[in-house]
Amino acid sequence: MSTRRKFLQLLPGFALIPELSNAFENDQLHWLEKEATYDDEDYWFRIQQAYTVSPNIINLNNGGVSPQPKVVQETFEYYNRLSNEAPSYYMWRILDQGREALRQSLADLAGCDASEIAINRNATEALGTIIMGIPLNEGDEVVLSKQDYPNMLNAWKWREKRDKIKLVFVDHELPCEDNKELASRYAKLFTKKTKVVHITHVINWTGQILPCKLIADEAKKQNIQVVIDGAHSFAHFQFNIPDLGGDYFGTSLHKWLCAPFGTGMLWVKKDKIAGLPPLFPGDKPESDDIKKYETLGTRSFPTELATGRSIDFHQGIGSKRKADRLHYLKNYWAEKVQSIKGVKIQTSLQKEFAGAVALFSIEGKKPQEIEATLFKDYGIHTVAIDWENIHGVRVTPNLYTNLNDLDKLIKGINSLAKT
Repeated sequence: MSTRRKFLQLLPGFALIPELSNAFENDQLHWLEKEATYDDEDYWFRIQQAYTVSPNIINLNNGGVSPQPKVVQETFEYYNRLSNEAPSYYMWRILDQGREALRQSLADLAGCDASEIAINRNATEALGTIIMGIPLNEGDEVVLSKQDYPNMLNAWKWREKRDKIKLVFVDHELPCEDNKELASRYAKLFTKKTKVVHITHVINWTGQILPCKLIADEAKKQNIQVVIDGAHSFAHFQFNIPDLGGDYFGTSLHKWLCAPFGTGMLWVKKDKIAGLPPLFPGDKPESDDIKKYETLGTRSFPTELATGRSIDFHQGIGSKRKADRLHYLKNYWAEKVQSIKGVKIQTSLQKEFAGAVALFSIEGKKPQEIEATLFKDYGIHTVAIDWENIHGVRVTPNLYTNLNDLDKLIKGINSLAKT
């Protein structure tokens, strides 16, 4: 019996849902598991057809939020309709119990114990819970980087204001293809007062992958707690969360897992749960039960249950094959434009240091100008980046992106570089 069928059979309401049951009997997703390589365009064409993206916009900003496969949308819509038939009955007595099956599926994908996984709404909520709750005293130091995500930086700045802690910043020069160098940038700032290091696993501006384990190993030598922002890494490439060496990890599931909008996950190492209070306290904020982070009142059960189908879709393809394809798509366009005069790729082309996300710039042109022209003349949606010492246009394909679309991007960049 397939893993995806087992997931729904764990739901108490599965017998009430014949449409979904029949879909599993027919095993509509069986073709996902076909053996194929990252450059087998026939296979990836089938993947592309599983999405309902607009034919009029070439969406290359999947780093912000990714679309859901059609099967995920349909699952969400079914559970949403079911909930509306008798909300308090179906939501609280039937669908609420399905969270435990989802928790286990997420734990299997994350390579950790289900007792360490909390289901929430996005990386901001997950990491906000950590940042605002981690015990710190006046004068304690936190090491982070200027290239971290703004929401996280702002949360730490609020802790600085509220609790009079001290923030110490790494200022990255990117790209960098030396993990020891990247780790040393953090380690050299550690002092006896350092209590926390905040690591962005994949820097959203450029796609740079940071060596979490190397940094964490240095931190542990000095009993420094490790917070990992995994918003752009989870389901992007293959790893087990505990192997990163952190104490806390937060991510969004609506990015690379292609789950419903507004879904996220918090991982807290088992021995840290009791000491980390929830953002929204329930009856027992000092409990060592991971579920204390899920006290959100009324929540969207359809989004949670449809996330299970996102995991099915991801697992059907396989984490490694997905990562290989994403890296291939990034390199497909980046390798072709890096030799164009005036064009600079600000992201590594090596898989160890970057996946699907890449940043480019054109000499003499502002990022906003490039972004606007690509959309106006070619229908290509990207995002202009102006943050600290990072200036360029971020391009982020996903599995549904086809090579013809990337050829149009190459054509557009070439044309812009000549004007």
